[in-house]
Amino acid sequence: MNQNSLLDVDWTAIPAPIDDGAAAHLSGCTVPPVSLPTTDGQVVTLADLVGRTIVFAYPRTGQPGKIALVEDWDLIPGARGCTPQTCAFRDLFAELKAAGASQVFGLSTQSTAYQAEMAARLHLPFPVLSDEQLELTHALRLPVFEVAGLTLIRRLALIIDNGRITKVFYPVFPPDRNAGEVFAWLKANPA
Repeated sequence: MNQNSLLDVDWTAIPAPIDDGAAAHLSGCTVPPVSLPTTDGQVVTLADLVGRTIVFAYPRTGQPGKIALVEDWDLIPGARGCTPQTCAFRDLFAELKAAGASQVFGLSTQSTAYQAEMAARLHLPFPVLSDEQLELTHALRLPVFEVAGLTLIRRLALIIDNGRITKVFYPVFPPDRNAGEVFAWLKANPA
């Protein structure tokens, strides 16, 4: 399937993910000291960050006009929508910071080089973390799915306060509303 538009999605035609309980253990967890490379050339250890951190994880961003990873990508519940989710966090970035987020990160298992192209194309004001080696994914037992020989993170968002997960948004659907949900939670739950 050719993905001409990554942003214009009819969410009524996309199967919604169900809450399978795969993220239930995350609330209250201490983030393990795993260091991850970012699209801005840094290495970040989420466990060491002071203040309130937002991490939104997604399976895999696509590229306009490129063939999807698998033909039935849109039929995998929760797979479609990485670019709309990312753009929503980009568009609400200033509001998220004003509402108490010290830092915001995207997270996927894609390589930093792949993510850097996407970050530049979408003009992201925040870095994206690469867990290509699945270190954080395994250490936190993040919900994943397998497709085309790849392990991909199921879409979720985490609020982390001084290295401890305070809030988990899972499942996330539709993805383009996730940033707004996180923003509303931040306003209702100041640090």
